[in-house]
Amino acid sequence: MKISTKGRYALTVMIYLGREYINNNFISLKEISDSEGISLKYLEKIIINLRKSDFFITSTGKDGGYKLKREPSKYSIGEIIRSAEGSLDVASCVGVDNCPKKKLCSTYSLWEGLSHEINDYLDNKKLSDYL
Repeated sequence: MKISTKGRYALTVMIYLGREYINNNFISLKEISDSEGISLKYLEKIIINLRKSDFFITSTGKDGGYKLKREPSKYSIGEIIRSAEGSLDVASCVGVDNCPKKKLCSTYSLWEGLSHEINDYLDNKKLSDYL
């Protein structure tokens, strides 16, 4: 498992919005792009999955943009990264109920355990820990 720029930048967006949470302002992707040095086009692609996860309140117009729907302490790093990346399992067979080799595989429990450790670790880290 390798977390791509998509996952890292999704977390960067959420941290940026988390820092602005107390001000209750809408933040444009352009502002985040300029501040963080990330391509606006790439942020527009990343934000799609974050929006599907219902992390934001959005507004259009001159002062439009994004702001967090919940307090930063209510978001886990795991849910943010999974929103951008999908599964964080270390092997494609983990979490698949119909894997034909699951009962025969001598390493399945290793990969399953490692996947649980990674997910538990990230789920226990909150966005507010990184503001």
